Amino acid sequence: MSPTAADRAATLHLTGERTVPDVPEENYWFRRHEAAYEALVPYCRDAVVLEAGCGEGYGAALIAGHAHRVLALDYDGVTTEHAAHRYPDVDVALADLSTLPVATGGVDVVATLQVLEHLRDQEGFLAECRRVLRPGGRLLVTTPNRLTFTPDSPTPLNPFHTRELAPSELDALLHDTGFVVESPRGLYHGAGAAELDRRYGGSVIDAQLDVVLGALPGQAVWPEPLLSDIAALTAADFDLHDGDPREGELDACLDLVAVAARP
Repeated sequence: MSPTAADRAATLHLTGERTVPDVPEENYWFRRHEAAYEALVPYCRDAVVLEAGCGEGYGAALIAGHAHRVLALDYDGVTTEHAAHRYPDVDVALADLSTLPVATGGVDVVATLQVLEHLRDQEGFLAECRRVLRPGGRLLVTTPNRLTFTPDSPTPLNPFHTRELAPSELDALLHDTGFVVESPRGLYHGAGAAELDRRYGGSVIDAQLDVVLGALPGQAVWPEPLLSDIAALTAADFDLHDGDPREGELDACLDLVAVAARP
């Protein structure tokens, strides 16, 4: 019998470390992440893809519909067991991302979405990504924009984040670790999510945080109109736009989305 959404939420612990599909309270974050995956999957067509930090596995499964093969890695055993069971088209393995268990030049694409901010040695991880990519291979990376995600403090609000990056910082980090940034973009609220911003006093994100901050895990009481509005969002309610991170053109985005090549 397939696990229910509630079972998955309980098993994977909705602590803020990862998001999962099919849970109404998580749908804003899930759709926001899904929008980035959908924008990046064309780079995975017919490719051998490594997803470093797969979480629940929904992104690796989406990539698998386009790729030749997907190997998905995560550091947490419960998470990898769940992903392997739920997404049989994906090869899932338990691994420490500081040393990727892949041969040098062994993959065409490395996808790492909403992972970089969790890592203490971001430079070392990106060097590993470069090592396992074939020449000309691509790195697909997304991470929250520090300027909008935690704008008032150098310390991340999310306790699972170690270092968040501004657009110019991600650009510099990728260049410094030997990548050529081909497509720097930012993810923003599209028309649907922007309408919820207007409906909830300027920020649907703040409206959600007001519900969950201070509540014990799993015990937040959601107003029915807000929960219904959140549950109705889709990936189409978010937009991606190009911009030059060195000129400040992505400073107002929510998430940074970059495609970088190994020379």
